[in-house]
Amino acid sequence: MTTALRDTDTEPAEVRTARRPRRPRRRERGVDPIPWWLRIVVALVGLYFILPTLFVIPMSFSTATTFQFPPKGFSFQLYENFFTHKVWLQSLRNSVLVALLAALLATVVGTAAALGLHHLTGRLARLVRTLLMISIVTPAIVIAVAVYISFLKWHLVGSLGGYVLAHAVIGVPFVLVSVTSALGGFDPKLLRASASLGAPPWRTFLRVTMPLISRGIVTGAIFAFVTSFDEVVIALFLRSPRFQTLPVQMYNSVTVEIDPTIAASSSVVVIAVTVLCLVLQFVGTRRKSR
Repeated sequence: MTTALRDTDTEPAEVRTARRPRRPRRRERGVDPIPWWLRIVVALVGLYFILPTLFVIPMSFSTATTFQFPPKGFSFQLYENFFTHKVWLQSLRNSVLVALLAALLATVVGTAAALGLHHLTGRLARLVRTLLMISIVTPAIVIAVAVYISFLKWHLVGSLGGYVLAHAVIGVPFVLVSVTSALGGFDPKLLRASASLGAPPWRTFLRVTMPLISRGIVTGAIFAFVTSFDEVVIALFLRSPRFQTLPVQMYNSVTVEIDPTIAASSSVVVIAVTVLCLVLQFVGTRRKSR
């Protein structure tokens, strides 16, 4: 018995492994978290969303004087009309100005609200967060009527300040969601460490808090800008003969007059929004890679 054990101990490991009965190996299957049918559904939904763009962009290069698909000929005449006509250019400038100011105001208010609500718990915090988010679920026509009635009393209808205030209201929820998500991974110990080193609150915010949540702030600001730039319902109520935004001018070119320049303006808006989203995605990807 002892001799057999010694012989077994002196055998190489390869021999002992070869004598053991081999278990049948299970066939390894690749794990695919996304089933094939879900991919098809996503592709169909994506095609549904980009289908209008596939019609509008080719029509913007047409030589026809009315809406026609497939486009007739190839020309940059519609783009020339858009970038040389005074009404279109003024509407574009108004939209960019309003969107920038509204995004700035919404970013400041939304970031401050997110920071304040981050340290609050209970019913009061939930109530305030719900009130700030209510504009997302409220129909645009309801907000437009309420804004119009209120701004009539304050003499803000048709003014730059009225547009900025109204568009900032619908942009605050996007900033609040984005910054709140960024604060989810924020370590509060960093604030105590900064305070222990003698830094005042404003310096702690600029040197510690803001750099760590900057991606959420930038994301919310871009969404607020895009929301204001594309908004048409509230702008229709606030428009005046001397001040109107690009979406209102696009609406007028379809309802009041048949102007195919709207195809070029729509293409410009789609390309601008797409570039902003791609830049945001590129910046986020580079930060993750670092």
